[in-house]
Amino acid sequence: MLRHYYISDDLDDLKTLEEQLANNGFVTPQFHVLTEQDAECEKRHLHAIEPVLKKDVVHSTQIGAITGVTVASLLMIFAWLMGWHESQLGWVPMIFVALATIGFCTWEGCLIGIQLPHYQFKRFQKTLAAGLHVFFVDVDPEQEQALDKIVATHPRLKLAGTDEAAPAWVVKGQDKFMKVARSI
Repeated sequence: MLRHYYISDDLDDLKTLEEQLANNGFVTPQFHVLTEQDAECEKRHLHAIEPVLKKDVVHSTQIGAITGVTVASLLMIFAWLMGWHESQLGWVPMIFVALATIGFCTWEGCLIGIQLPHYQFKRFQKTLAAGLHVFFVDVDPEQEQALDKIVATHPRLKLAGTDEAAPAWVVKGQDKFMKVARSI
């Protein structure tokens, strides 16, 4: 899937765009509005980005976990080279330190991520500060033409680039989950 970003100054136009996409086979998890005006977005029932997802929590936590595993591996190798595992306690203290290191690095990654804008949205910080909105759509290759036709009817939208999107299985899973949640 490919993510298309558009900049707009009109939330009502974005509401119309969302409706047109939904009427042309797009599912709600495929499109999102990134804005600083969350209350206005809520009034229009737009599919806005959750505040926590505007932050880089998930990405930074992953980086922290990878860092933790790397440091823990180096600690285990160092302990093996030094022969510390040959003591009466064996590997138990080294495994505990390695697990604590992984946990600490993962936690620190999360704390750092809470303070940073999402890595995919950093480029839009000035746009959002200027009161504009970013609309993005995750599309399958066969949906490209439909998206182009719909976007052409919205002259105030400005293409802001493309990027990698969520995998199709994630979007389909979110859609199925939403359908089940609505039926309950």
